[in-house]
Order: sequence, then C-alpha cells, then structure tokens
Amino acid sequence: MHHEEGEFPFEFWARLAREDPGAFEDARKLMIDSLIEAAPAAVQPRLRGLQWQIEHIRNRAPTPLSACLKISDMMWTNVLGEDGLAARLTDLGEGTLVATPARPAADVLPFRRPSTEPGDPP
Repeated sequence: MHHEEGEFPFEFWARLAREDPGAFEDARKLMIDSLIEAAPAAVQPRLRGLQWQIEHIRNRAPTPLSACLKISDMMWTNVLGEDGLAARLTDLGEGTLVATPARPAADVLPFRRPSTEPGDPP
C-alpha cells in the first residue's frame, strides 16, 4: 500500500475489493475501528453510534448503490436539516448560538424479580 502521506490509496482498496471481498470487509472494519479509537474519548460513543447506523443501512439495503444513496441522504440531513451543521454554523457566525440543554437526570428505579417459589414474598 504505497501512497503519499495524506493521500487515500484508492487503487489498493479497489483491487482488494475486487480480488478478495472478505479481506476488504475485514480491512474496512479495522480501519474504521482504528479511526474511531484515534478520536477523542468524548466523541467515540457518538462515532460508534453513527457507524452502527451506517452498518445498519448497508445491511438492510438491497444494493450497494441504494445504501450509498441512503447514507448520503443521512449526511445531507445532518448538514442541511433542521438544527443541522449549517444552521449551527450560521448561529455561531451571528453570535446566536445557544448551548444545547443537558438532558435531565432520571431516577433509576429498582425492580424486583417476581418470586418463583410458592409462598416467597414478592
């Protein structure tokens, strides 16, 4: 895999996908996992959730092209949709950006298992 620093080795990945699709998938997953691991710890859960959504779309799509279109639509919705990146950048530029309120904390309620023995207290 010879390439200039910062340059995506397209020919390597294209040849691997053609010649050994299984190895391509393994390498793709390894590359994605390593990129997520290299991200700051605070954003890793969000990245893992996003990758889970992408994999779910890929697995459910009838064709690779269909998956690509659905993933592209998801991206554009997050950029141009309501409260998307474009709106947040506009707010930031106008000085009207307001921090997203934190979700309120919730009490965790303990649940007891129903008794399985006759005469056991609930």
